[in-house]
Amino acid sequence: MENVNFKGHIITPVLFKDNFQRRALQMKNKIIAALEKTGVRADDVELDFSGISVKKAKAVVTWYYDGHMLHYGNNSMDKYVENLYIVTKVIEGEVESVLNEEKTMLDFVQEFKEDDDLEKSRKEAREFFGLAHDAKDMEEIDKKYKEMARHLHPDMPTGDTEKFKKLNTAHKVLKRELM
Repeated sequence: MENVNFKGHIITPVLFKDNFQRRALQMKNKIIAALEKTGVRADDVELDFSGISVKKAKAVVTWYYDGHMLHYGNNSMDKYVENLYIVTKVIEGEVESVLNEEKTMLDFVQEFKEDDDLEKSRKEAREFFGLAHDAKDMEEIDKKYKEMARHLHPDMPTGDTEKFKKLNTAHKVLKRELM
C-alpha cells in the first residue's frame, strides 16, 4: 500500500485482517499514552469503538485540554480499525512535533480545536431535521433529508427556496461531521 499524507505526516496505511477489537484497544492506549505526554489526562480522552472496529466507520478521538475540546478523525479506509490507525499515527506525530519543539502547544491546540461555530452549526442542523442532539446515524439523516427535500424543493407546491437552501446546508454540515 502506498504512503498517504495526513496533516503533513506521511503514513503507510495498514489493512487489518483479524483481531480488530484488540488492535483498536491497542491504538486507543497508544493515543492516550501520546496525549498524556502533553499533559492530557487519560480520563479526558473519549474514544468508543464498541462493536464497530471491523465495520466501515469513521474513527474519531476527542480530548480536552486547558478548557478546549480537541478532536481528530479519519474516514479514508475501509474499516474503523484502519481509520483509527491513521488517527493514532497523526496524533503521535503531532505530539512528537510538540515534544521536539517543532510546534508549540498553542499550535497543537489550534490544529485540533473544535470550532465553536461548527458545533453550533451541527446543533442547529440536527434541530432543523428534528433529530436528537446526539444523532449520528447517517442513514436516518439521509432519510429525513429526502423526505424534507420532497416538500421543500422550489418546484413543488409546498416548496420554499430559503428553507431548501437551509436543508442542503444542514445536510452538508452533518455529512462532513459523520462521513
